[in-house]
Amino acid sequence: MTSPALKSQADARPDILGLEDVRVHFPVGNDWLGRPKALAHALNGIDLHVRAGETLGVVGESGCGKSTLAQLLMGLIKPTSGKLSWIYNDARERNSNVQIVFQDPQSSLDPRLPIWKIITEPLFVQRAAPRRDMRDIAARVASQVGIRTEYLDRFAHQFSGGQRQRIAIARALSSNPDIIVLDEPTSALDISVQAQILNLLAELQRSRDLTYILISHNVSVVRHMADRVAVMYLGQIVELGRAAQVLEKPRHPYTQLLLEAVPRLGVPVDNAQIAAPTELPGNRNLPTGCFFRDRCPKATIGCDKPQALLPGKGAEEWVRCHLASV
Repeated sequence: MTSPALKSQADARPDILGLEDVRVHFPVGNDWLGRPKALAHALNGIDLHVRAGETLGVVGESGCGKSTLAQLLMGLIKPTSGKLSWIYNDARERNSNVQIVFQDPQSSLDPRLPIWKIITEPLFVQRAAPRRDMRDIAARVASQVGIRTEYLDRFAHQFSGGQRQRIAIARALSSNPDIIVLDEPTSALDISVQAQILNLLAELQRSRDLTYILISHNVSVVRHMADRVAVMYLGQIVELGRAAQVLEKPRHPYTQLLLEAVPRLGVPVDNAQIAAPTELPGNRNLPTGCFFRDRCPKATIGCDKPQALLPGKGAEEWVRCHLASV
């Protein structure tokens, strides 16, 4: 399903999806003939596989391509080139087995619908269950996420932020999916509620054998939830490996700077911990060679050449940097 070099022979769990050299380009503006004036290169050669039952964390700066990757996996956009492989036979089967929990439950829930209709929206759209059964399904799923069944006729604005996110999780569960994309699922919540939602997601994963793709800026959340971590920069994966390896002993200079820049109580941020310049380069005209070269404090001879995703020193570790093996 994906490049054999990126697979672990020791891990017996099957791949549920794979991406091979996937690229996504968006046209920017049109000339008088309707031709695009430029292209925004959102994804630039993604090689990745996701195993059944795991949590894959995806981290990186804003603009690195995380949201485009989520849209691609949800089938909202198609790859410009490359191959996206699933275990499912057709798009209909994939759509019922891949769901998403959005960042902000306030804006992702329809304010006009009672929550039992919100929860069963995927079933209604896919015509996956008789209408007469929808309310019973909503009641069953709501109870699994901690929403009382007597609240099913209430509307989203009548719930707290944490309860709304539970409703969003119930909506994702209603079609009994295999994969759930978690797009910053706790960033809009209070810190105490975040822990409750993370514990709920962990319990649901254990009981339902779910596969999570966790997109987050919060390194602590990724450290708590993820089995493996993919670090993205300018539409590429620059480091991939087990969470403990990537987050505790990062090999790529970008990953090192990203983790060192996380604020810590009582520890001032050093200038050496900040990539220069601090703004992510534009994706219309991609850098030559290593994409991170102009911001990397370790740039040297050889960085002007394109960098492949190479095996690192740890098991299942992959790094897009020729210096990582030195």
